Amino acid sequence: MSLIDQILAVSRAATEDARARAVMRLSLLDWLACGIAGQDEPVAVATRALISDEGGAGQATLFGGARAPARAVALANGAASHALDYDDTHFAHIGHPSVAALSAAMAVGERERAPLSRILDAALMGCEASIRFGVLFGRSHYQVGFHQTATAGAFGATVAAGHILGLTDAQMRHALSLVSTRAAGLKSQFGTMGKPFNAGIAASNGVEAALLASHGFTSNPEALDGVNGFLATHHCDGTADQPTTPFMTSISHKYHACCHGLHATLEALATLPRPDPAQITAITITTHPRWLTVCNIPEPSTGLQLKFSYRAIAAAALLGHETAALSTYTDALCADPALIHLRDRTTVHHDATLSETESLVRIDTAAGAFEAHHDLDAPQPLEQRADRLLGKAAALLGTSKAHQLWQAIETQNLHEITGQM
Repeated sequence: MSLIDQILAVSRAATEDARARAVMRLSLLDWLACGIAGQDEPVAVATRALISDEGGAGQATLFGGARAPARAVALANGAASHALDYDDTHFAHIGHPSVAALSAAMAVGERERAPLSRILDAALMGCEASIRFGVLFGRSHYQVGFHQTATAGAFGATVAAGHILGLTDAQMRHALSLVSTRAAGLKSQFGTMGKPFNAGIAASNGVEAALLASHGFTSNPEALDGVNGFLATHHCDGTADQPTTPFMTSISHKYHACCHGLHATLEALATLPRPDPAQITAITITTHPRWLTVCNIPEPSTGLQLKFSYRAIAAAALLGHETAALSTYTDALCADPALIHLRDRTTVHHDATLSETESLVRIDTAAGAFEAHHDLDAPQPLEQRADRLLGKAAALLGTSKAHQLWQAIETQNLHEITGQM
């Protein structure tokens, strides 16, 4: 069995797992909340303007309400839903799985007038495939500079679009072989509009490859793992030896509007008593060394820098600021004397024995010390996850709209969902 066939088989099997399907519904809510909230970000506005200038058949719904061709919608909605960098992630994949898979599935699903149940199955297969291709590509692929949300994401988007289009196994192999020559995206775009655009590129490339395959387009069957194939030319060092249980059940949703490297620390802090800030003498954070080059800005001066600062985000949380709200991350908060007071009492250490999803936190006060540990990979009850994501959606969109979207997902009312976009 080829690598493509292996990944397709386990990705299809994920649709039979009840927990994976439940998590996929929650990821749809999360994707919608991030996309609706991100529709006025500069990258989303510019991409929609390009699409508007080009015109075309109104096959699917853009965030913002207009309609456009499915391939263009996947591009724009992928960019919009990643614009806030608030969408779900998977640490084994080293990327954001749902943003490309859902953008492709929703766009092609509307084009084909598919029911929401089929769209969700397609998105689940796409997310599962995206994570598995990410694991196959491995750490070297990411470390050398490729953005796996874009590269592995393009393969996942192809699977999602291909499932809705009803591609045969042979057509799906051609589509995935074809997208191997389109999958692209560089980490050099991080910190610019190019990063969320990478997610849109992945979704659009997947739709394009699947549509071409549906029209009889063929490709080199060894374009993934043959001579001069994707694996050989893109610094891939991962493994095809992967578990058969769905990766989707361990997807990580973001509950804080900042770098995911900070989330384990924030979750650990949330379990501790909140002492009087004036009584805090020291805060100690211990994390995996990888994060020290990602989100350890010691003295942030802007709201954006605050999203990448262990010391300042811990201080903000202990002062009671809502880290799930976009409005928290301001230049003014960075300059707040109370925040600076706690920030400067915070030290960050690294420990390679911790996983990338773990954090240890200690707060020393005049009355004693408090310690906590959190691992983002720890299983989370579905009810708790749903409550947290509804709270996040409410923070982004308002309580009424968040609950309307969730009700539409639960009743599988695609028309209501697209009407809210």
